[in-house]
Amino acid sequence: MRRPTATVALVTVLILAASGCAIGSPPADPGPATASTTAAPRVVVPQVVVPQVAEPTVPPAPVAVPTGLGRSVPVRLEIPAIGVDSTLMDLGLQADGTMEVPPEGFPAGWYTGAPTPGEIGPAVIAGHVDWTGPGVFYNLRDLVPDDEIRVTRADGSVVVFAVTVLEQFAKDEFPTDRVYGDLDVAGLRLITCGGSFNRTTGHYEDNIVAFAEVVPPAS
Repeated sequence: MRRPTATVALVTVLILAASGCAIGSPPADPGPATASTTAAPRVVVPQVVVPQVAEPTVPPAPVAVPTGLGRSVPVRLEIPAIGVDSTLMDLGLQADGTMEVPPEGFPAGWYTGAPTPGEIGPAVIAGHVDWTGPGVFYNLRDLVPDDEIRVTRADGSVVVFAVTVLEQFAKDEFPTDRVYGDLDVAGLRLITCGGSFNRTTGHYEDNIVAFAEVVPPAS
């Protein structure tokens, strides 16, 4: 395990401890589908039932349905601005209710309890920065609004997101609602650790979260 230098430990940069990094706890009881309680919202597109009549005289009016793709496992993550091109592994929950993190510096992983990228709601991907050397999210701290994130799914589709904001939070103030709560669009959260390194616990004291939203395909 590579220990950070004193300079790296003191500045608020995106470094992930090789010994582990807590990502924050999704809500234990999802409850009703609300932004403040749901960790992994599922959106069911309502079926439109058109009454069958022998000779309709007026065509039925268009019915608005939620936008978004169906569920499909993400298999590849690309972030050109910071040189990321990674496969994706599955991440669940640990015994203490926090989200798992990948066991090594590569690859990144996606949280299976959340929507898949492209579905309505917040897809969640986590990755390490520092392991035996730079990890998959070593340069996540350099993302800026409008940077492109591309996620390839098992069904062959590629979903494009744009970064909206990059923020840093103390781990005891992790914004569970903002990260895991319901959205009315397809969103994405990229998470890793940052801040000062605590040599007693072997962990960094903050989380870095990149928030992003889907980019509609060009018409």
